[in-house]
Amino acid sequence: MSKYWYLTAGKIKVFSLGLLIISVMAVNAHAQTIDNFAVLGASTVTNTGATTLGGNLGLYPGTSITGSGTITLSGVIDDTNGAAATGQSDALTEYTTLFHEPSIAVAGGSLNGLTLGPGVYSFSSTALLTTTLNLAFTGTDQTIVIQVDSGLTTGSGSKVLVTGVESGDNVDWVVGSSATLGSTTSFAGTIIALTSVSLDTGATDGCGSVIALNAAVTLQGNTISTGCSYGTTGTVTPTPIPPGGGTTVTVPEGGSTLLYLCSFLLPLGAMRVFRFRRSI
Repeated sequence: MSKYWYLTAGKIKVFSLGLLIISVMAVNAHAQTIDNFAVLGASTVTNTGATTLGGNLGLYPGTSITGSGTITLSGVIDDTNGAAATGQSDALTEYTTLFHEPSIAVAGGSLNGLTLGPGVYSFSSTALLTTTLNLAFTGTDQTIVIQVDSGLTTGSGSKVLVTGVESGDNVDWVVGSSATLGSTTSFAGTIIALTSVSLDTGATDGCGSVIALNAAVTLQGNTISTGCSYGTTGTVTPTPIPPGGGTTVTVPEGGSTLLYLCSFLLPLGAMRVFRFRRSI
C-alpha cells in the first residue's frame, strides 16, 4: 500500500490512501522542445536593460518582441513561427501534466527555510519566497515539482539553493496565475505560468526556461539559461521519513524549519517513475 504525505508548518504526517503512486510522468518529447527556449511568451516579450539568454527567445501567438537589441542570445529568435507554436503547445501539455500530478500539500504560503527533496509539492493558493529555499537531490534523474495554484512571488535577494545535483536532476514550477521574481533573486528551475512571468532587475534563473502560456514575459536586465548552473554552496543533510503507515515526524518550528520528503517508489520492477530531462 502506498503512502500520501501531508506537510504542515510543524509536522509531516503520513497517511495511507490505498494504491496512490507519487510520480512524475514521462513527457520527454515535450520537455525537450521546451528546453530549447530560455524565454517563451504568449502575448508579448518585453526587455529593458542588458539581458543574457542561454537558449532561444520565442513568442506565440503574439507578434511584439521589444528590447531585443539589448539581449545577448545564444540561440535564435522564434517570433510567431512554427517552432514557437510547437513550444507553446508542448508547454501547455507539460503544465497540465505536472499540475495534475498527485502531490504533497504544503500548508501556508511560505517557501522560506524549507528543504524539499525529490517529489511533487503543492501550494493551495500563493507561494512567497523572501529568504532561501533549499532543494536537495539524492541521486540521478530525479525531479522536484512545485505546484502553485495562484501566484508565485520572490522578494529582492531571495535564493533557491539546489544541492546534491547529479546528471538528469530537474526542477519544475507550475504556476496557476503569474510569477514575479524580485530584483536580484537567484532562482532555479523551469517556470511555466498560466498567465505571465516578470523578472525584476538583476533576477536570474540559472537552470530552466521561463514560459508564459497566455500573456507576457517581462525582462529587466536578467540572465536565464536552459543549461544548468545550480549553486552548490552549503551542505544539506536530508532526513527521510521513516517507513510505516501513520507515522508522524515532528520537525523544528520556526527559523530554519526543515521539511524534507524522500521520493517514494512502489516496487515497479526496473521501471523508473522519474521524468528524464536535461543533464547537468
